[in-house]
Amino acid sequence: MREIRLRGKVMEMRPYPWTVVETVFSMMRGGTCVVGHTLILGGARSGKSRFAEETALQLSRETSQPVVYIATATVTDSEMKNRIEAHQTRRPVEWTTVEESMDVVQELEQRREPAIVVLDCLSLLLNNWMFAGLEDSVLAARIEALGRTFESFRHPLLVVSNEVGQGIVPENSLARRYRDQLGTMNQRVARTAEHVVWMVAGIPVELQKWAPNKW
Repeated sequence: MREIRLRGKVMEMRPYPWTVVETVFSMMRGGTCVVGHTLILGGARSGKSRFAEETALQLSRETSQPVVYIATATVTDSEMKNRIEAHQTRRPVEWTTVEESMDVVQELEQRREPAIVVLDCLSLLLNNWMFAGLEDSVLAARIEALGRTFESFRHPLLVVSNEVGQGIVPENSLARRYRDQLGTMNQRVARTAEHVVWMVAGIPVELQKWAPNKW
């Protein structure tokens, strides 16, 4: 785990025509931090990360709480390096970025001070686990541990993940295994969330869902 401060620009907030942020605001007003977890799903370039960042920025301004950004990406080639740097540049300078590519559970469990936490993203976290050679049984245990940690986490949490199961069936077994495991992970995390947001072309759509832990 590596914690860094970024020399970025102050983010300009772009308002969204939606209700999720106001709902979370109402849970936090009055100086009491009540848990508000949001899972943000979508395809590639759907606006997931930017939406999470702008939501965190609004919450931070409303509550005067700091933002901790947990990044799971790792530099694997020049293209990934450029993507990571683009994400870093657009984050506000006062945010704390924690680079944690494997043990997100431990990172969340040691968070004691009030903060708004952004976890970006589950898709790359799973990729890192699979690249490390973890078997399906180990992945299942880690996914369950992550879900339990989210359930007990006592700070506002914005979790980003990809939805990869709506296209054609992948032709190779590794890609099918990744698709299935990510679908399982997303379902487990959705059970812990008060809100689930679906991003389409930069537009957030709040999904109606069952009550957490009731299905």
